Amino acid sequence: MDLGNKVALVTGAASGIGRAIAAGLATAGATVAAVDRDAEGLAETVRAIGGASTAHRVDLAEPAAILALRDEVVAAHGLPDVVVNAAGFDRVEPFMQNDDALWEALTTVNFLGPVRLTHAFLEPILAAGRTAKIVNIASDAGRVGSLGETVYSGTKGGLIAFTKSLAREMARHRINVNCVCPGPTDTPLFATLPEKVRDGLVRAIPFRRLATPEEIADAVLFFASHRSDFVTGQVLSVSGGLTMAG
Repeated sequence: MDLGNKVALVTGAASGIGRAIAAGLATAGATVAAVDRDAEGLAETVRAIGGASTAHRVDLAEPAAILALRDEVVAAHGLPDVVVNAAGFDRVEPFMQNDDALWEALTTVNFLGPVRLTHAFLEPILAAGRTAKIVNIASDAGRVGSLGETVYSGTKGGLIAFTKSLAREMARHRINVNCVCPGPTDTPLFATLPEKVRDGLVRAIPFRRLATPEEIADAVLFFASHRSDFVTGQVLSVSGGLTMAG
């Protein structure tokens, strides 16, 4: 899979799935603009993938910072050919123990972050008459729900609906918009769950193991490549068979 001469922007690139996506795109030849609010993790990612890739420390909860990021990336690399919205966070607890601050943060980062970033970059892409591949990282929690992740699931369900609707609007511009839904994956976030919860999830997966971040990245690489040129508005679950809903 050759992404040589392509520019890819990846949010959430400091660790876990986002880092694996950045690495996979770089290995395929893309120049990566790696975005996260974790400066140390970003530096590690960029050191690992090398090339002309750059680190951009940004808090996606700040709309003005997203606009500044756009200008910074375009100045450094030109318009991106691939935009991957992989940043997100979660806190697992019963819904009735949630507080308003958690709801605000989940909505701002997991849903409005991708919405604002995508809008910011689409403006110059459309103005230039360019094509692009947009890939949103949601979650199977957004497709079927998840115990202890009620509002998180809502934000990811919203991201799935956003993907499909935006794909309809952007099809006439030959801009593909697709979504990858990871199931339980071996990431630092998963490691924070109670051991009993982690064990239960692994037992529920038909393959009896977690996904690796690289396996999620492989799905993103398909959507980012020419092999998905006639694919848009689609949701791909990478969950080892944990969820099989249509």
